[in-house]
Amino acid sequence: MEKMDNTVDSILGMMEGIVDSAKIFPMTHGKVLIDQEQFLDMLADLRSQLPRELEEARRIVADRSNILETAKKEAEMTTRVAEERARKLVDHDEIVKQAQMKANEIMSTAQLQSRELKKAAMEYADSMLGQVDEQLNKSLVEVRQRRQSFRSR
Repeated sequence: MEKMDNTVDSILGMMEGIVDSAKIFPMTHGKVLIDQEQFLDMLADLRSQLPRELEEARRIVADRSNILETAKKEAEMTTRVAEERARKLVDHDEIVKQAQMKANEIMSTAQLQSRELKKAAMEYADSMLGQVDEQLNKSLVEVRQRRQSFRSR
């Protein structure tokens, strides 16, 4: 079997091509003859690709966790900076009032940025996982359909 692209989609496409181009036996209600060895090789390739696609999904989840952790650390750092600035400005009443206002502003900004980063990270991770989930489901449906068609022949 000549291999150009070993993705799950391409392997399933090649398998579909084999079935589609196979000769139909007369009076067998659509049963076809295919090269068993070639088809089994493709199934083996498919099995070897699925762990890679699952690993990609795991990587996306890990990336999401890293993004969330980075956002949390940035928020904590911004909070520490704001608290330190506030402590340094406690000398005079007017300075204290300004420091409180600035610290609150920085805290609000940090919390807003943290929420925005977390939301963006969650949306990105959800989008990527959705794509992987959709692709894996599509591949699984196709494999199950092929298996069922083999069983019914």
